[in-house]
Amino acid sequence: MILLNGKKTAADIKEEITLEVRELKDNGHKTPHLAAIIVGNNGASITYVNAKVKACERVGFESTLIRLTEKVTEDDLLNEIAILNIDNDIDGFIVQLPLPKHIDEQKVLMAVNPDKDVDGFHPTNVGKMALNLPTFISATPFGILELLDRYNVETSGKHVVVLGRSHIVGSPMSILLSQKRKVGNATVTMCHSRTKNLKELTLQADIIIAAIGIPEFLKADMVKKMLLL
Repeated sequence: MILLNGKKTAADIKEEITLEVRELKDNGHKTPHLAAIIVGNNGASITYVNAKVKACERVGFESTLIRLTEKVTEDDLLNEIAILNIDNDIDGFIVQLPLPKHIDEQKVLMAVNPDKDVDGFHPTNVGKMALNLPTFISATPFGILELLDRYNVETSGKHVVVLGRSHIVGSPMSILLSQKRKVGNATVTMCHSRTKNLKELTLQADIIIAAIGIPEFLKADMVKKMLLL
């Protein structure tokens, strides 16, 4: 059995990006610049964004963190997005979710320039992803693809069961793995809260991707026994 080591893979990718950025700088090209907008004091969001800032420092990116108060108006947030959209020094940016209840998340995501939407949440980028066109792909689905690729996990012709149908992980994951690509060509079953006979389906799966947001939801007796050679 092979353990897919996410931390090691992440470290390897950071090292590869560090070398690419160094080469860009040595050849006189612009240093990539990532920005992030965070609203309020959600602990998980702050940790997540700070990790992105540290990752930028690690690989040699420039980074900008814009912190707004919980009471910021929707118009003021949209104005900050508009500024980043036209700032030629910013190559990409994210608006950290969740946002306060008085702000329309969908309206905010729609306001982001698709060419700078590194989270891949804008409908333009979601559509390109679904059509298998070059675009930004959400971080978690892209990370799963990288893990499967780097560990040479065969997906072609396999039955993949995806647990969860969120727009961030489950839904894009089911689309990506069914596409004609190196890590793809799978038969995908997407399960959710209304799925009946869930255990019956997971026991048929060659690969299970748990994206349901509930720790330890997938139990050992829901996974078929594999013959280890």
